[in-house]
This record gives sequence, structure tokens and C-alpha cells, in this order.
Amino acid sequence: MNMNQQPYNPLTDIRNFFKKKSILSFLVIANIAVWLLIQLIRVLAFLFDKPDSFSAFEEVVNYLAVPASIPMLLYRPWTLLTYMFLHVSFWHILFNMLWLFWFGRIFLEYLTEKQLLWVYLLGGLGGAFAYIFAYNIFPVFEPMIVNSYALGASASVMAVVTAIAFYVPNYTLYLIFFGRVKIVYIAIGLFVLDFFTIPGGNAGGQIAHIGGALLGFLYIKSLRPSSITSYSRKSSLSSWFANMFLVRKKRASGTGIPKRPVTDEEFNQQKAQQQKQIDMILDKISKGGYDSLTREEKEFLFKSSGKH
Repeated sequence: MNMNQQPYNPLTDIRNFFKKKSILSFLVIANIAVWLLIQLIRVLAFLFDKPDSFSAFEEVVNYLAVPASIPMLLYRPWTLLTYMFLHVSFWHILFNMLWLFWFGRIFLEYLTEKQLLWVYLLGGLGGAFAYIFAYNIFPVFEPMIVNSYALGASASVMAVVTAIAFYVPNYTLYLIFFGRVKIVYIAIGLFVLDFFTIPGGNAGGQIAHIGGALLGFLYIKSLRPSSITSYSRKSSLSSWFANMFLVRKKRASGTGIPKRPVTDEEFNQQKAQQQKQIDMILDKISKGGYDSLTREEKEFLFKSSGKH
């Protein structure tokens, strides 16, 4: 062991993260800044100890949270954006920012900062619309529409988690008590958990999570349809979709010179060989990071992703 080697300091890692001034650090800082502002208002409301002080604090929160009531939303359209940066509870923002930090860093290993920002915002909007739609459609929510608000970055975070999980489904994390787990199974598990806990008392929040997850999934599907099938080669429906995409791509890139049509067996062999090489590259990334790839491997991964 090198005696000059400094022990790992997580605070140094966090400090370096914020020094980078990336979109990910900006999103985390923005959420923390809004939370601190809300806490300041909360303390002032307590200190002044007037009958309407706490109601004034609630009004500030409701002014930034997205309402379930459509007529109220028309008067406060900005809440579709502000709600996804708004937290009141310490534990709410802590867990949201931890998940955003963990999966946001994985996201930026493969995709761009601009794409991360889009997924965060689109996921938040998807969560808001799912929440509003559900509360105005299902009879169980009718009595509470007027007084119901949604807040928090959970839908946006779920979009980031789901997007990167389906983009690199073979990426694995080590979880205490579970060992190494592919992140696609984490995303699916969270989605299923949100669905079955809708009756548990936070229906609006769970529905917003589902809306965010669906937007993250759809974003990756539009970006790279073939990646959706990489975690399950046995899914006939998904394989059909990927095959359709790959065949259409091959025909569109033709030079006008007739070629002998490949047989089903040849096509499946080519596809299997390509998938095997992709899996090897993704496994290499999970162990040594993106920078460990050779130029040829990066080019192959880039072409396979469908980017042009």
C-alpha cells in the first residue's frame, strides 16, 4: 500500500461535483436553493406568530405547487415548472437529490447534459399531466380536486432513472442485501411499487412518479428504439419492434444497387453478433467507465445507438 495515498473522503467527491458546474449540479443546487428559501419563509412565519402567518406560508407553497384543479392551473401555469423544484420536507428533498445524483452521473456517462435537462423537464411535465389527468378523470379523487397540489422532483427523477435504465439496461450497481443488480430491474421495481401503492395515501405522488417514468421511457424509445430490447432477447414483441426498426434503417441507407436479401437465419446471426459486441462494450464501461473504450469501440457503440 502506498503510504502517501490519501484516504477516500466523500466530502471531497461532493465538493468536486459542485465545482464542475454541470447541468446535474445545477439541478441539484436549484432544488436545494428553493428548499432553503421555503424553510426561511417557514421560520419567519413561525417567529412572527400571527394568526395568518402559517396560512401565508402555505399560500406561498401552493403558489409554486401544481394544482389538480384545471381552472386554478390556468391562473398559475408556471406551476408546471416550479413544482418540480419544490420541496418542503427534508427527507423528501434528500432522497430525491440522492437518486438524481446517483443516476444522473450514470446518465452523463452515456448521454449529454442537454439530454439530461430535457429528460428532467419532460419527466416533470409528464408527472404533472398524469397527476392532473388522473384527478380529473377518476371519481375517487373528485372530492379533493380543489385542495390538491403536487410538489417535488420525484417525477423528474423517475424519468432520469427510467431513461438511463433502459438505455444501458446491463449496467449494474451493488446494493446492500441484494448484491449486483441491473439498473433496469431497479427502474421496473420502482414503477411496479408506485403502481401498487397508489391506494396507500399519496396517490397523486405515485401517479406523478408513473407519469415521469413513462416520459423517460418514451424519450429513450424515440432516441434509440433498439436499446429497449437489449435487456431481454426473449421478448417477441420487443424483438419484432427492433427488427422492424433495423430493417427500415437498412433499406433507407441503400445506395440503389440491388442486393441479395438476407435470410432470416443470416439476419438473426448478424443481430446476435452485434448484440454480443454491444454487451461486451457495456460490460467494459460498467467496470472501467466510458474512457476505457478504444476509439473503435466508441464508434461502434455510437453507430449502434442510432445517432447520426
